[in-house]
Amino acid sequence: QVQLVESGGGLVQAGGSLRLSCAASGRTSSSYAMGWFRQAPGKEREFVAAIRWSVGSTYYADSVKGRFTISRDNAKNTVYLQMNSLKPEDTAVYYCAAQGKFYSSSRYKSEYDYWGQGTQVTVSS
Repeated sequence: QVQLVESGGGLVQAGGSLRLSCAASGRTSSSYAMGWFRQAPGKEREFVAAIRWSVGSTYYADSVKGRFTISRDNAKNTVYLQMNSLKPEDTAVYYCAAQGKFYSSSRYKSEYDYWGQGTQVTVSS
């Protein structure tokens, strides 16, 4: 089992920045990739970014490419999401997720086995 705890959400004005953190504990050595998803009110949970734990390959949704950066600190078992140039449409609950086995992709929520509780990000216009 892997436990995930997100932090760093909050309220920010459009154009501002936030950094989300996701601390993993438990059987973290079994995690193949970690990702960030978000869910706005009335919408489906959508992929934001992912990172392959061992090789560090990164993947982004088109809507955040060039503005968001995902990174990891292996020693701390922590994944970060640096969010710059935030827009009101980025407002959502952001969830951290981890894969417990190999999947061919890192973009689909069905390919993640563990989830955090979520952290709210609100961007005001």
